[in-house]
Amino acid sequence: MKIYDSATHAVRDFEPLRHGRVGLYLCGPTVQGAPHLGHLRAALDFDVLVRWLRRSGLEVTYVRNVTDIDDKILKKSAEAGIAWWALAAHFEREFNWAYRALNTLPPDVTPHATGHIPQQIALVQRLLDRGHAYDDGKGNVYFSVTSLPDYGALTNQRLHDLASTEDESQVDELTEAGKRDPRDFALWKAAKEDEPVTASWEAPWGRGRPGWHLECSAMSQAYLGDEFDIHGGGLDLRFPHHENEMAQSHGAGWGFARYWMHNAWLTLKGEKMSKSVGNVVGVRRLLAKWPAPVVRLAVVATHYRTNLEFSEDSLVQAADLWEKFSGFIKVASAEPSETPETNGVAAKIPLNAYGDEEPDLVRQRALEEIELPADFVAAMNDDLNVPGALPALHRAVKAGNTALASGDKAAATAQALQLRAMLDVLGLDPKDPGWGSEGASLEDSEAGADEDSLKGLIKGLLEVRTAAKAEKDWGRADGIRNLLESCGLPVTDTPEGPKCGPVG
Repeated sequence: MKIYDSATHAVRDFEPLRHGRVGLYLCGPTVQGAPHLGHLRAALDFDVLVRWLRRSGLEVTYVRNVTDIDDKILKKSAEAGIAWWALAAHFEREFNWAYRALNTLPPDVTPHATGHIPQQIALVQRLLDRGHAYDDGKGNVYFSVTSLPDYGALTNQRLHDLASTEDESQVDELTEAGKRDPRDFALWKAAKEDEPVTASWEAPWGRGRPGWHLECSAMSQAYLGDEFDIHGGGLDLRFPHHENEMAQSHGAGWGFARYWMHNAWLTLKGEKMSKSVGNVVGVRRLLAKWPAPVVRLAVVATHYRTNLEFSEDSLVQAADLWEKFSGFIKVASAEPSETPETNGVAAKIPLNAYGDEEPDLVRQRALEEIELPADFVAAMNDDLNVPGALPALHRAVKAGNTALASGDKAAATAQALQLRAMLDVLGLDPKDPGWGSEGASLEDSEAGADEDSLKGLIKGLLEVRTAAKAEKDWGRADGIRNLLESCGLPVTDTPEGPKCGPVG
């Protein structure tokens, strides 16, 4: 697999630090307001990355943080007259709702800034001890950018060309006053009289709270170690946030991220979607009008490094494409609920028949058994080139419809399964319980829909196995049988065809 490394400005072969394992850190939300689609683009693009890495056989530890204390949260909570932590908790719930609605996989770890104050204090002390930081005697601690020769390496900037290394939202007069160099940035901000006492913590240099950049260095190290594989985030975070993260971590003596990946902007009429510009599209409002899979498809179908111009037309196009894919799957996959028996699969398989495995895990493992087209794999391995992978999906639909027209139901089902496997990589399998029974609802799937979807998948696998046996592809046939049996669904070959059902 090759990925574009933002640090080297080049496409590089991806070689994990540890064989078969990947550590990925993604900058998550600052929970100061309701999520808009611009916020969600990073979550969706990196969700596809995680799915592809796992589909490629790699074990991924996916960490996405939550910034639940910072200047903007304190300012907005004061304006609203509510506790800062209550505002942060409310908007974190909004983000989590949006993540679920758009079918993003939950991270393995979701660390909060407020839950890692000791680690951040320890990092500040380490930087002080190593000569990369200083305190002003008033409770503020700063990183000295001139102490690090490679400062600016991530964004290819020279230090003497920079006037500041702070984000505008993080600047205040009291903190700025203690800097020896205006280009230094705050690691620790002294408590202020007009801020709640609950928004500060005791530290050796004085009571205060961490600077915005500090948390990501501390938490990535806590869960992924001194050096890890991939650091991701939106393009707007490259400077100063990611540059300062890298400076802190390198100053601490850590290798930090080996690859940097940044998704491009989501734009509206040519301008980056941003609350400051006032052109945001709220996720709840959007999903009240458009099905969630359509919105997801509209985002992930664009290459992650390409600016995405969001419009009504783009949603209409995504809706047509979604109907093409999901409609074919619905027609080609004769659901078991339509017939009393399907290739020996009992008409009703109770959900608890799969032992300790959840039905969605069975679905996932079954789809992973489906061989993906070579051009789809090549495109995804080429820096997640989703636009380059889409022709394989169109080809599966075309071949499947041709098979249906000729009455070859088995061939159509095989194409539908392959299409589902490709869509699953994009988080868009219509039968994924996260979408509801047909991918058109945000409501939780009912048990019956789960059962029917699973039985349809089992039927398709049995047909693929039968075709493999006819071609004397014994390895593939045995692989499908072993997969089903590992899920508590033994396969018995009979003169009438294979029979499959739960143990007991």
